[in-house]
Amino acid sequence: MTTIHILFGTESGNAEMVADDIAATLQSEGFETEIAELSDSLVPGLADMRLAVVITSTYGEGELPESAALFHEALLRERPDLSGLSFGAFGLGDSVYETFNNGIETLHRVLIALGARQIGETAKHDAASGEPADDLASTWAGSLMDRIPA
Repeated sequence: MTTIHILFGTESGNAEMVADDIAATLQSEGFETEIAELSDSLVPGLADMRLAVVITSTYGEGELPESAALFHEALLRERPDLSGLSFGAFGLGDSVYETFNNGIETLHRVLIALGARQIGETAKHDAASGEPADDLASTWAGSLMDRIPA
């Protein structure tokens, strides 16, 4: 069975908690998962991954958290061929800011530019909604199951 790599970037820990929730949902359906924090060290192995879920918060004025920023910079510098990668995208943000969920949009753009294919819709949690991120994470992960390539 193919492993689904769940990669997160966070400042406050919320994206890591969402990663755990998504992993639990996928595991309950029989998928193998591996969770890791986004970092520049992941870039060389990214092209070898078939399936990934990328999760990041948006920090400050629309920036990526530090580990995700290093990952993004390494992608731009190394430009790996990601044509063999299918990915899901989950963002955390707050709609009171103009840069709502800019973090996931930033990563989404570079992954697509490097040849990766998105599965499902980008999930965008809004902290201003008052809804727990884990509810959206579980529902969204469940919706991916039919879209995961065999």
